[in-house]
Parts: sequence; structure tokens; C-alpha cells
Amino acid sequence: MNPYLNEDAMFERLESLRREIESSRLMAQGLSGWGRLLRNLGARAWVLGGLAMRRPPRRRPMPTHHALEDATSSDAA
Repeated sequence: MNPYLNEDAMFERLESLRREIESSRLMAQGLSGWGRLLRNLGARAWVLGGLAMRRPPRRRPMPTHHALEDATSSDAA
């Protein structure tokens, strides 16, 4: 029997655990990146929605005095 067989098996298991942990860490970073992106987009939409709500009401157009003048009056002499 090989005296180093158990050590080799343990080393392989340790390497597979290391790879699994690294993979799960990368996946967690990827998911947190999506969460951060969605949170930022939501905050921007909230701010833009609030800006649109706080807009003062539009003024109505003022009637011009030209419509009220008589058609017979003229500046031409």
C-alpha cells in the first residue's frame, strides 16, 4: 500500500474545496453586482419621478390684446 495515498486524496479534496469556495465567492460577487445595479436604477427612477412631481403647474397662455382690438382701427394714417 502506498503510504502517501491518503495525503494525495486529502490534497485533491482540499483543492476541490478551494475551487468550490472560489467559484461561490465569484458567484456571490456577481449577484451583489446585479443587486447594486438594480438598487442604483431604482434610486434614479425614484429621483426622476420626484422631480417630475415637484414641477410647478404650467402657466396658462395670456390672451393677446390683438384679438380684442377692432378690425377697423389701424395705425396707418
